Amino acid sequence: MGIYEDVTNCTFQVALHVGCFWPNAVVDAFFGDVHRVYFHDCAQTGRLLHEPPVHVLAPFIGIPVLVTLLMTALVVWRSQRTQGVL
Repeated sequence: MGIYEDVTNCTFQVALHVGCFWPNAVVDAFFGDVHRVYFHDCAQTGRLLHEPPVHVLAPFIGIPVLVTLLMTALVVWRSQRTQGVL
């Protein structure tokens, strides 16, 4: 993190010395080039999104489906019992 702060401060000071706005397209391109050159071989593990495992995903799908089916059965059962009372 300290390196980024140093580079950011350096580009800010250079922009002030030259008399241009900061940040600008040149600074953005510079940071893009730095990442492309120095971080192209970095591992992507730990940063990429992955599908959750089945033992985590199954309850999030199964429980709402079961609750929906049970509530539907309960509504149908209660509606059949109260038809004779009215």
